[in-house]
Amino acid sequence: MTRAELQALVRTIPDFPKPGILFRDITTLLIDGRGFAAAVDRMVALARPHRVDVVAAIEARGFLFGAAVARALGAGVLPVRKAGKLPGPRIGIDYALEYGTDRLEIHEGALLPGHRVLLLDDLIATGGTALATVRLLRDAGATVPAALFAIDLPELGGAGRLRADGLAVDALMAFPGH
Repeated sequence: MTRAELQALVRTIPDFPKPGILFRDITTLLIDGRGFAAAVDRMVALARPHRVDVVAAIEARGFLFGAAVARALGAGVLPVRKAGKLPGPRIGIDYALEYGTDRLEIHEGALLPGHRVLLLDDLIATGGTALATVRLLRDAGATVPAALFAIDLPELGGAGRLRADGLAVDALMAFPGH
């Protein structure tokens, strides 16, 4: 399946969640068995050279790709959750949003010092959540060589911000706008 064919499986919803936003909905890609398999296969091919121990998947749509990619790589999968979603001891990081703050958490002790971790999510926009996740993973002792996304919105600069922080960044497809 070509990049254009994959991109055609992503639905665009105008004015969601607010006027002027073009929401890129991966649901239509996920429900297409051939398309989802092709997306995962391409992600695995991009991830394999990084030789990671763990795939850190960001809540919630990152979980869908992250588990499949981790399985194919023979790696573990680490859910990166919003505050209050994980039981037991956890570590977290607060980060700024456009209007306010949010918090991401992982289980305390989930990563060993030196674990090589691939950051994975469905979409990279401004990079705020991804950069906060990288800081959290590094604080836990991990090395984060790369980040991988199904969709990049390059005009918003998030992939560039991750590259400036030393990560290799790949995405299956890019869309103009925001």
